[in-house]
Amino acid sequence: SLRNAANPGILIKMTNCIHDHSQWGPGDQLGAANQLTPEMTLAAMALGTSGEIVDLSHVIENGAPFMAPNQTPYVITSGATARNSMKIRAAMGATNEVGANLERVGMTMHVGTHIDALGHFSIGEHLYGDHTIDESVGDFGLVNLGVENIPAMVTRGLCLDVSGLDGGEHLAAGRPISADDLQRVCEACDVAPQPGDVVLLNTGWGRYFMTDNATYLEGEPGLDEGGAKWLTSQGVVGIGADNMALEVLPGTNHPAVMMPVHQHCLVEAGVHIIENMALGELVQKGITAFCFVVLPVKFKGGTGC
Repeated sequence: SLRNAANPGILIKMTNCIHDHSQWGPGDQLGAANQLTPEMTLAAMALGTSGEIVDLSHVIENGAPFMAPNQTPYVITSGATARNSMKIRAAMGATNEVGANLERVGMTMHVGTHIDALGHFSIGEHLYGDHTIDESVGDFGLVNLGVENIPAMVTRGLCLDVSGLDGGEHLAAGRPISADDLQRVCEACDVAPQPGDVVLLNTGWGRYFMTDNATYLEGEPGLDEGGAKWLTSQGVVGIGADNMALEVLPGTNHPAVMMPVHQHCLVEAGVHIIENMALGELVQKGITAFCFVVLPVKFKGGTGC
């Protein structure tokens, strides 16, 4: 347990789990990704027998859903255009009509398909690996636990289709996905999460991404804390879903407890969260186990990308 600095009489209970901070020592920045090995990479690559590539990300564009007020929208404008740059260079003496197009982008890193850095969430003042918000959060992003610390991952992915658990095409908003739900789907697919895996949950909610953003944002089916703890206890390095926040919204103990799955995965377990995924093609093709590749863009200090 950790003492709450704002109220020393309160103890913050930190869950005992396979990825507790002592496993890799104070100051660690990799979290569960410490488990990844070259042998895991080779085993994952051996799963790719057809050579087919399935893109699990959405296009990030103007109008993409975002959670106000903490998140800001994706906005792209032209910073320079070929027409104007030709004029500028011609005035400098260029005779070869050289035009260039450039842009300016404003957004939070949590719009569109993205992976959360471990520094994205805290439990009180505490971040993953015994880092604190005072030492790790600066005016120019994260000092520790930023997205630049996430390694490139080539590992086994598991796609668990939970969309039909209740008999429909998708689970309903506010429907929690429990450890029992996950275990039943794993048994039906004859798979089991193992250390180094990235587990992806298809809830069916992704059908509303950019087709009905109001519905997509008003709530969502998602992982509950028990389901998250079961997955992290299996040694997974990442958990993703076709929804905005991975976890069930509103939560099972809302509003007294908010975003507990983020707190558990990122702070307690050091397990990355991947959100707004496009999983429909995997499910349509009946793909459960596959070679999963994620190559985070190294925005220094970013809370995701």
